[in-house]
Amino acid sequence: QVLLVESGGGLVQAGASLRLSCAASGGIFSSYGMGWFRQTPGNEQEFIATISWSGASTTYADSVKGRFTISRDNAKNTVYLQMNSLKPEDTGRYYCAERSLAVGSTRRVEYNYWGQGTQVTVSS
Repeated sequence: QVLLVESGGGLVQAGASLRLSCAASGGIFSSYGMGWFRQTPGNEQEFIATISWSGASTTYADSVKGRFTISRDNAKNTVYLQMNSLKPEDTGRYYCAERSLAVGSTRRVEYNYWGQGTQVTVSS
């Protein structure tokens, strides 16, 4: 059974940076695409970023492009989301997810495993 555990969230002011981590266990992390999603205070589910098994291919939502960076360390079974220039509209609960294919995906339904999430709150 795959277990994903997110960390690194918190309360920050607009313009600050945070780095989220997602540690995976119980599966073959290095073989699969990973993604980050967020649930907004209005309960909208949004795609944030995705990365292929090797890290060579990444895709971002337009709302975070140029500010957020997804990366992974397969030796540590961990995927990261570096978030810079945070805005109040970035507030939400951030979830990492793993799919059972090597490439990433922007679609929630294509992921098989989900973490419990970590809260990010950005004040203005």
